[in-house]
Amino acid sequence: MSERKDEPQKVKLWTPLRIAITLISLALLAAFGVSSCNSNDQASKTATNSNAAASAPHVNPGLATLPAAVLNAENRGAKGGSIKLKDYSGKVLLVNLWATWCGPCRVETPELVKLHKEFQDRGVEMIGLSTEDPDASAEMVSDFVREYQVDYTIGWATRDLALTLMQGRTNIPQSFIITRDGRIVRRFIGFRPDVTPEQIKQALEEALKI
Repeated sequence: MSERKDEPQKVKLWTPLRIAITLISLALLAAFGVSSCNSNDQASKTATNSNAAASAPHVNPGLATLPAAVLNAENRGAKGGSIKLKDYSGKVLLVNLWATWCGPCRVETPELVKLHKEFQDRGVEMIGLSTEDPDASAEMVSDFVREYQVDYTIGWATRDLALTLMQGRTNIPQSFIITRDGRIVRRFIGFRPDVTPEQIKQALEEALKI
């Protein structure tokens, strides 16, 4: 008899309302608590960092202008050849550091594709440089580009370029807004779908006015 009396009490602990609230809370944590990965992690141990300065735009400390080593670096292109940032002189540039295994990077990519379509006719170029090993990740990057219909330039960052731009903060994705004369005016670390796309859009608008 006692077991039968206890059963209704256990069921009442999880009412439809409580279940709904729990599911909503978990969804909000997934959407806003996860913002970035560490570029040193591998796909098998993807790490998120809710303590990172997610999507907070700021001038890259200690690196206001792209150094010659970064401008001249020969980054391997996904379609062959090399990608040199110096070849984009005179254009507003968005450089995005990412990886195929990075969850926030995957969430961010469709937004970057939208921004590229909106701004490319206004003199904005977009370059996505993976921080992965180009030989080991060639097929994954190719699949990624096809899956997300990426229409901007994709390749792999040289180690020196990535380290120089990151300045010790290795969380990805990272995006850099660069003016026509090679100055970094905004840097975004991490991605939050509720705020980052609009912040990047505003930064591009500002860079076009310089």
